[in-house]
Amino acid sequence: MAVFTELSDEDRHAIVEAYGLTGLSSVIGIADGDRETTYLFRSAEGEFIVTLFENGAEPLDLERAFTTMETLHRAGVPCPEPRRTVDGNATFQAAGRLVAIVSFVSGSSTSDPSPAKCGSVGRVMGQIHMSLQSGLNRQPDLPSGPVHGALVFANVFFLGDKVSGVINFRLRHDDALIAEIADVLVDWTGVPDGGLDRRKAHALLSGYQAIRKLSAAEKTALPAFVLASTAKRAALGARRTSTPECALVAYHSVTPDMFDQ
Repeated sequence: MAVFTELSDEDRHAIVEAYGLTGLSSVIGIADGDRETTYLFRSAEGEFIVTLFENGAEPLDLERAFTTMETLHRAGVPCPEPRRTVDGNATFQAAGRLVAIVSFVSGSSTSDPSPAKCGSVGRVMGQIHMSLQSGLNRQPDLPSGPVHGALVFANVFFLGDKVSGVINFRLRHDDALIAEIADVLVDWTGVPDGGLDRRKAHALLSGYQAIRKLSAAEKTALPAFVLASTAKRAALGARRTSTPECALVAYHSVTPDMFDQ
């Protein structure tokens, strides 16, 4: 059951004042999570998602997530625009909870992505990697740098077949870029036996490479990263087939023609 913290009139007033919102017309509770409470605030400045973190959130973590979103939003990546307090802080305290506010993003998530949706996800992932490239290590054969860390169904919204917004940057961290690509391939194009849907995988990789070309080393390494990602999910019970069998099927499902554009 979702945790839901009620906001008193005093709490609402404190939030509105802290963030410089005016003309508040409605506050709608959205009980859709088990780690936070979410409200939609409608004001003269627009619509905002107000999140009250029930546990596990630290101001420094949210500051890093805000900085990441601000960088991506300025680069034109579809993600919420963070709203800071009038004092410039990423967070505020209300109702005994840590509070953060971002702009509302239209769209809805999917559980059965089409190849077109996969292509859009690949493109946005490429935009994220390239927009954060100031921290990219270009020396190794496998470039590393900032990645989203949780590009799963629940964190990606669509309008039609196009990604309209990516949310939840709290798991943003540095990693080999090909590791996130492998995780996204397994999550978005995986089939029950552990393999990848060829059309969806090709669309996702084509979308990514429209923004950032994979190196020869990354293409060579991708089957092993897909194997590892699939094995991890199988071990956690996300796959019905045995872990070794799933992993081998996944490894052999990555073929050179998937990289063709």
